[in-house]
Parts: sequence; structure tokens; C-alpha cells
Amino acid sequence: MVRDIPPVFEGIVEIDETYLGGSWKNKRKSTRAQGSKRGRGTSKQAVFGILCRNGKVWAEVVPDVEANTLMPLLRKRVAVGSTVCSDTFRSYTGVAAKGYVHRLVKHDKQEYVDAQGNHINGLEGFWGYLKRKLAAKGGIRRERLPLYLAEYVWRYNHRDIKIGGQIKLILSLLQNKYKFSG
Repeated sequence: MVRDIPPVFEGIVEIDETYLGGSWKNKRKSTRAQGSKRGRGTSKQAVFGILCRNGKVWAEVVPDVEANTLMPLLRKRVAVGSTVCSDTFRSYTGVAAKGYVHRLVKHDKQEYVDAQGNHINGLEGFWGYLKRKLAAKGGIRRERLPLYLAEYVWRYNHRDIKIGGQIKLILSLLQNKYKFSG
């Protein structure tokens, strides 16, 4: 499933990060007593994602959300010359200097779509989808998060295919990977 994603996105893409790690009310009392921040600076696991406006998404668990972690992922996954929409997070500073057209949405000023129609609402929608699906699992181990993330990215990218078609696609991916003779 991880390999069934376009290697490079081009055109208009959205980039953003989110944090996964369970609901605060479900944490142990000892963890809640220590206190925790929401968003950046939290003890939750960071995930970076890219959504192409053609509806395909890519996401990966990252150790941190610093520019030196996110920029190589952006350069690897997005064709130079593409339009990149992001929020004003400091790690995205310098995207234009890397050869992209950079469009900003100022969430801190309650701006979610700018005057030119630039937004990251598609990727925000994927984050909501992902968090709802993970919450339904009742909790997963952090070391298994990349596997669940890959599954839900694949499901999202193939959401327009009926379940029978998805099964056939998975079987063909398995057949190609393991070269079954049938």
C-alpha cells in the first residue's frame, strides 16, 4: 500500500503537519498531571502530509517538524515549479527559495482561504478523516502508527473505488510484490 502512491506530486499541492496520540481525557492520571501542550511542542507524534489537488495524499511519521526534516521530504515528493499552499508555520519559510510558488494561509488571523482561493482545507479534511479512523481503533501503539498511516492514506487515495475494486487492487499489488504464480 505504501508503494501505491505517485512518486512525485505536481501542480497545486497542500502541505501541513498534525499530531497524533490519543485524546487527553484518555491519558493516564500521571501523564495528565505532568501537563502537556496542544499542537506544536506536544508529546504526541508528529505527522507531515502532502495533498495534491487531484485528490491524492501522502503522509509520513516524522521525528520533528523542523525545516531540516520537512524540506527534504517536500523536495523529494513535489516537483519543482509546483504551487505549494501552506500555513505560516516557520518550518515552511524558504519554500519559494527552493523553486516552488509558495501561497500562504494565515490561520493565526482566522484566514482559511485567502483572496486568491488558496487554502489547505483538503489536507485538513484528510487529517480529520485519519483521526476519526484512528479513534475508532480505541488506541494503537506508537510503533505501529506508520502501518496504520499507510493503510489510511491508501484507503483515502482509493476512496472512489468500491470495495470489490479495492480488494482486486490489493491482490494485484500483492501479486506484483511476491510474484505469485497462479
